[in-house]
Amino acid sequence: MATRRGFLGTATAVSAATLLTSSKAYAVDDAPAAAAVTEKEARDSILAVNVGMRANYAALKAELIKVLSPVMVVQNDNRGGKFTLIHGGTQEAVQPVDPIFELAKSIAHVPLGIFTILAPYLSDKIPNIPNAARIDPHDLEMTAYGPAGGTGWITPLQDFQKTMTTAKGNLKAAGLPAQLATSCDEMINKANVFIDAAVKTKQFDMKSYQDFSKAAFPNVEKNMYWASKAQIAGVQALMKKWRAQIGEAAWSDMYVGVLSQWTTSVLNQNTIIIGPCMDAKKVATHLIDFPTTSTPADPVFTVLDNIARIVQDNIAAELVFVSDTEIADALKGKQDLLSTEILDQLKTPSAATEATTAAFTAGAGATAAKCPFSQKAAQV
Repeated sequence: MATRRGFLGTATAVSAATLLTSSKAYAVDDAPAAAAVTEKEARDSILAVNVGMRANYAALKAELIKVLSPVMVVQNDNRGGKFTLIHGGTQEAVQPVDPIFELAKSIAHVPLGIFTILAPYLSDKIPNIPNAARIDPHDLEMTAYGPAGGTGWITPLQDFQKTMTTAKGNLKAAGLPAQLATSCDEMINKANVFIDAAVKTKQFDMKSYQDFSKAAFPNVEKNMYWASKAQIAGVQALMKKWRAQIGEAAWSDMYVGVLSQWTTSVLNQNTIIIGPCMDAKKVATHLIDFPTTSTPADPVFTVLDNIARIVQDNIAAELVFVSDTEIADALKGKQDLLSTEILDQLKTPSAATEATTAAFTAGAGATAAKCPFSQKAAQV
């Protein structure tokens, strides 16, 4: 990772070195005598130093949040994302993706919707299916928590079928592209065949569900193609607009924080699209994914709070740890400051450390890469 030591002038460095070498060193026994205290009081006084540091750290961060600019906050949602631009004391929020994105994904979720109803009643025995070796038996046992042979799935599955049937009847009125409408219709038809057979016999198994999901997958792919196409077009158009609006210099310095669920935080859809629109030299450090467990109450503040921490840590790293670039880089990145020491004490081979670092680096670089699915979807 590039450092920022260049701004430290020689005179400043020399002065600092003189100050440090000329200062008197005190041993613990040389400290001023104190009144007798208990061990707890002594420890509390030591911990007070950290409390004071954290209070001042928080104060610096709070003030820094007020002047962060430009920053783009991206909230992934069912509509393709809400984008907020913070620049020069103003905020502008836009949802730029065409509704086709959400409509295509809605029907693409049909196989998953059926699975969520049937999952508790799946047998906890892995049958002889093609991908049986890829299924964790314990994960399956926990997911299939329902009673063996239970029929509690029938009513919710019929309710879901009614919802799909209503959607099927309204496809022509929805203004969808013809190919997307056809794909949605085909997928619902395949789902109805599976549901009718399962309800009639009051039974299903992993094999019968997989036969359905396999048959529906070509339609899922087509819907994913249309959703991706809508998202790319909408986000790229907004990036072009905002770039012209704030100017090249500000655009180059812009931080982008993308909030996403942990399960979609690697090769996140909006991160992939935004990366190529940014200054290529800044993508690795200024395009940041923030995986979350749930959407924060105030997404914009959450991103600003985290970016303020990153910005002040970037400077602190180079001033506090001027004699150790590895520790400085740890403070500037996602690595914990104690990680190197812990690895050393655990006698972890350096090759493993290098491999882990390489994996993180590859993951960061992948955000600007082209989505592998898009290459295949373009053929749909």
